Amino acid sequence: MKSRLGTGFAILALTAALAACGGSSGTAPASSPAGTASAPATSAAPSATSTGTSSAAVDLKTASSSAGTIVVDAKGMSVYFFTKDTKDSGTSACADACLKAWPPLTTTSATPSADGVTGKLGTITTADGKQQVTLEGMPLYYFAKDTKPGDVLGQGVNNVWYLADPSGSMIQTASGAAY
Repeated sequence: MKSRLGTGFAILALTAALAACGGSSGTAPASSPAGTASAPATSAAPSATSTGTSSAAVDLKTASSSAGTIVVDAKGMSVYFFTKDTKDSGTSACADACLKAWPPLTTTSATPSADGVTGKLGTITTADGKQQVTLEGMPLYYFAKDTKPGDVLGQGVNNVWYLADPSGSMIQTASGAAY
């Protein structure tokens, strides 16, 4: 009985630790650091087309949202650009606490696939050795407070986080009542 109880606690601890890490499998953790401004909730409607993906591959597609046509992952989760990143630098400016609130969109594919995305896709290597997806040379991220497909809560946060459009541009419309 003690062995089963100990094993159960070990599994719970491992599950909690993995949930706190977030981002490694393209899922966002449920919390973000204090002091992060966010816009009111709005949902985007994922497009009906999907390229079909395995858990190891990253597929991007487009969806309609209050911000217009945006890029989402295969599950309909919105992806964002960080204005502090430098195009084609091969690195991300988001680190430590930033990565908890803005997990990178990662892939195991050397060439991520997309449906309806016209911008150039690529990858960069993260600090922990994973491959982060880029669009037009800029790394892509999730927002931890986006908990379901169609959420666009990260749009305009701190005036440095913006949704991606299919051509690879940032959608830098005003945040606030429009979102």
